Amino acid sequence: MISEQKIVEGCIAGKRLAHNLLYRKYASKMLGVCMRYCKNKQEAEDVLQDGFIKVFFNIKNFRKEGSFEGWIRRIMINTALNNYQSNLKHSNHSDIDDIEEFINFTEHENEEKFNSGKILSNNQLMRIIQSLPCGYRMVFNLYGIEGYSHKEIANLLNISENTSKSQLSKARKYLKKKIIDVQQKMIISK
Repeated sequence: MISEQKIVEGCIAGKRLAHNLLYRKYASKMLGVCMRYCKNKQEAEDVLQDGFIKVFFNIKNFRKEGSFEGWIRRIMINTALNNYQSNLKHSNHSDIDDIEEFINFTEHENEEKFNSGKILSNNQLMRIIQSLPCGYRMVFNLYGIEGYSHKEIANLLNISENTSKSQLSKARKYLKKKIIDVQQKMIISK
């Protein structure tokens, strides 16, 4: 087994085998990161490829402060955010508030359904996260999974802190409704 340090040194030296080993070691895990930020697997794979190009190009700049995997993860997240912002500029999108009526539902009525105990598979959960509108998905992932503050998210996405907080709240409601819907379908199909 080749050590991570040897693989990194090989990548810095431009060795193809080292690039291949690094990619094989982290591609699966980083694809999971990318999929949380992208609307589908194809887009996530594109972001993954762009991210690894950046990893290989910048590996000589890794300062060995913190984990190497964390450094790669940060590059993947930044690549996904750049992809999101690029797509945002080039798409005709409706305001995130336009889908408000979709996520409005009676909290109390659905609370019982949400707590019904039906467990979702990882694939079902990933599809639900991917179904989030882009802005919701970005804020949800950055805040809920990566641990960024609303101030940091506001700076990354060029939005206000209040917009970040609002989108997180709406993302949670949206996810809750989608999970309830999937759980209901699971109950009905039994």
